[in-house]
Amino acid sequence: MTNEELLNNIHLVVDKLMNLGGSDSDKDKSVTQADREKGIIERDFGIKEWDWPQGVGLYGLNKLQEFYGDNRYLSFFQEWYDNNMEIGLPSRNINTTTPFLPLVSLTESMNHKEKYEKLCLERADWLMNGLARTKEGGFQHVTSAIGDRNGITLNDSQIWVDTLVMTVLFLNKMGLKYNKQSWIDESVHQFLLHIKYLYDKQSGLFYHGWSFNRNDNFGGVFWCRGNSWFTYGVMDYLEACGDNINSGFRQYLIDTFRAQVDALLKLQAPSGLWYTVLDDPDSYEEVSGSAGIAAGILKGIKAGVLDSSCQAAADKAIEAICANISDDGTVLNVSAGTGMGMDKEHYKNIAIMPMAYGQALTLAALCEALQ
Repeated sequence: MTNEELLNNIHLVVDKLMNLGGSDSDKDKSVTQADREKGIIERDFGIKEWDWPQGVGLYGLNKLQEFYGDNRYLSFFQEWYDNNMEIGLPSRNINTTTPFLPLVSLTESMNHKEKYEKLCLERADWLMNGLARTKEGGFQHVTSAIGDRNGITLNDSQIWVDTLVMTVLFLNKMGLKYNKQSWIDESVHQFLLHIKYLYDKQSGLFYHGWSFNRNDNFGGVFWCRGNSWFTYGVMDYLEACGDNINSGFRQYLIDTFRAQVDALLKLQAPSGLWYTVLDDPDSYEEVSGSAGIAAGILKGIKAGVLDSSCQAAADKAIEAICANISDDGTVLNVSAGTGMGMDKEHYKNIAIMPMAYGQALTLAALCEALQ
């Protein structure tokens, strides 16, 4: 695709992202178990709430702003963070840490810089000293309680691959920005631990989660968006570290990334997308995870980590992603928020809904495709 075609799609997606509106979180107080299992949770919708879907959305928007090298979306960011500060932030957990990820770099340009800088420092300190840990010091995947933004769901002794993007990228960037080696070291520890328990050596893919209580990977499912959190997240991590990373650890991450990409390329659907259960062609093709995978592969090619033989697959994915952008900029065929599942059917039955992270991961992929 030409840069002009990509930019046309990018601006459609951005306009929709910024105008996704709010959500009626009170509905979550009476959500049925059936809807919950399908991922239909009101707080996840829209762009206004302080939680992970919106945080990933803001991160994608900030990536585009960095691509342009200006502050064209700064007023939107300023209003978003100010409004949420006025309302009051929800409970501290893995997912509500995500909006801090773009804030690390945004603080330098925002009004009330000191206030937001202090907020970021407090959250990084809390991750180190307040967040529940699993065995071996893993970041337990604590989330917001459904129907209570001030409550939490502990997910006792569980680590999820989502955590790498939702929390670990932020902690590393804070460590680099403030020269806190202990924060950087903890990000290393978390990457190693999550790979240890979530990476499947036989397939080259990642499981969604691990339970230290159950001593297993729950349903043992290779979920598309879960895998994309690593594909994109590890390249973003390496890019942020630059030369400030142990060479052995860097090579370990690259080797794992290459092995995963090799497995993913073999599972790409004829359309160019990936199935929501990667090794099950009977599951639906899912755009947000496909976009994260495509963005990670393109980052890998640009960084010289992957060779040019991966370019055709990435190009095919970009074409397919663009085909799933509606005339009003909505990214289609995005699965709703997905809790831990005990079988493939759980993932296959997740509702398809317009989501902020669908817009954002698409933005990330299209921005990486720009030449």
